[in-house]
Amino acid sequence: MQKEQIIKLAAQVIDTEANAVLSLKTRLGDKFYQACQMLLECPGKIIVLGMGKSGHIASKIAATLASTGSPAFFVHPADASHGDLGMISHNDIIIAISNSGNTGEILDILPVIKKRQILLISLTGNPDSILAKSANVNLNVAVKEEACPLGLAPTSSTTAALVMGDAIAVVLLKARGFTKNDFALSHPGGSLGKKLLLGIDQFIRTGNAIPKVPTNTKLPAAIVEITSKRLGMTTIVDEKNELRGIFTDGDLRRAIDKGIDLHETTIQKLMNPNYKTIGINTLAYDALKLMEEYSITSLIVLDDNKKMCGIVHMHDILKAGINK
Repeated sequence: MQKEQIIKLAAQVIDTEANAVLSLKTRLGDKFYQACQMLLECPGKIIVLGMGKSGHIASKIAATLASTGSPAFFVHPADASHGDLGMISHNDIIIAISNSGNTGEILDILPVIKKRQILLISLTGNPDSILAKSANVNLNVAVKEEACPLGLAPTSSTTAALVMGDAIAVVLLKARGFTKNDFALSHPGGSLGKKLLLGIDQFIRTGNAIPKVPTNTKLPAAIVEITSKRLGMTTIVDEKNELRGIFTDGDLRRAIDKGIDLHETTIQKLMNPNYKTIGINTLAYDALKLMEEYSITSLIVLDDNKKMCGIVHMHDILKAGINK
């Protein structure tokens, strides 16, 4: 195939699937509302079923529901008829996905679903199918055509089912008042979880790790403190150990440019009294944003009494995998 043919075919696939998705908007009526209400009122879990390609879509929908506040898991229909139906209780709701609506493995377990009075929502491409008619609510996800030029491989149909599942998940998320913090609790190992869960208390340098010199310290001694603590700065405190300012590598370069007497000048004359601070209960992600906003690499951390309790450095936060 020539380059032009490849690009043209790919564009046709995208157009076909985009049209299939857009057609779903016309079907968001009473049945969609009823399905969402059923799921919101479900006292148990949401069980999502599907075979073949629809099974992959069902698994993804279950994962999306679970990570957005609606407890859900995927059950393979073939396994269900060989014991896994025992994982499904009367309080659960089943979402069954089948483009034809006549998938044998799903139809095989319909009698048990009905006998146990488990509510059933179906996503089918055939509203007249057995599955559609057996469901408490059927959502029509029929497509005009598959994107596959042979009209055989599930393409548009699986995309439509996936988008309908996402629409359900997002509606439930909003209705439940699900927040970013709730999402983070389900994803503690992910980047968002780290952004929303890790506080700066995990990263602060405390005690002797804090670079600190008295106000009457001469510059050479202050430079030694900066070098030994490896934070590119030092804090300056008075006789009561109260923070009065900071002195950084950048301040040193500026002092050299001004021709300051590097041996006799005290740090009090060179310190910057306008330093940035952050509270001990701040998220590490917010601390990182503040440092990037002001182009600095360290922040003074204050305890609940507004006293310095430590230093947080940008590199420590970045090493933990937290970034913007």
